[in-house]
Amino acid sequence: MLSRSFGRRKAVDGITLTINSGEILALFGPNGAGKTTLLRLLAGLLKPTAGTAQIGGVSLPGGPSVRRRIGIVSHHTLLYEAFTARENVEFAARLYRVKNFRQESARALERMHILDRADTPVRALSRGLRQRVSVARATVHQPEVILADEPFTGLDILGATALSGLLESLRVSGATIVVVTHNLEEGLSLSTHAAIMDKGRIAELSQTSMIDRQIFADRYRQIVTTSG
Repeated sequence: MLSRSFGRRKAVDGITLTINSGEILALFGPNGAGKTTLLRLLAGLLKPTAGTAQIGGVSLPGGPSVRRRIGIVSHHTLLYEAFTARENVEFAARLYRVKNFRQESARALERMHILDRADTPVRALSRGLRQRVSVARATVHQPEVILADEPFTGLDILGATALSGLLESLRVSGATIVVVTHNLEEGLSLSTHAAIMDKGRIAELSQTSMIDRQIFADRYRQIVTTSG
């Protein structure tokens, strides 16, 4: 059971969760529910107070070989603003020891429909275009696990469609994906499983195909309005 405390506050409180290859978990919850903390634990960026998080049977944070299996997409773009879009993605590709890193970087940019701006410094790009570059950077090495925290933030219809298609393609290839979002329609449409997190715990967890969306939405609204 995975837990993480900050002082007396339990941000993640005894969660037991298994996500298999080829599954997308949409994770919903009110602000402060612990969603981002859970993602950081799954990424190996935080050490749990109790319990363990594992990828393929290897306990996190693990070493470089484990971290290369993970791609992180955040609403914070995590880009070097002085670099061009291409340089940001190529830098990540080289860190992950991607073969033919220039070709693969161009392919990642093309998947997010940003290749035509590849040689533009990131600081000159709009918020939505930066997010597209961020997605390309996070997925250039074809990670086995994708952890996405509000990845659709700032994206227009073209960018959002490209991201949804990319996540589905990665899922079909066997990736394990967790997407944190507040948008019920968006999350339920792309996921195989859906969960609601509240006060550090999983309050609801179901296969998306088994969910009555109106009942799920009512439950989500109830949790959001009573949380705190």
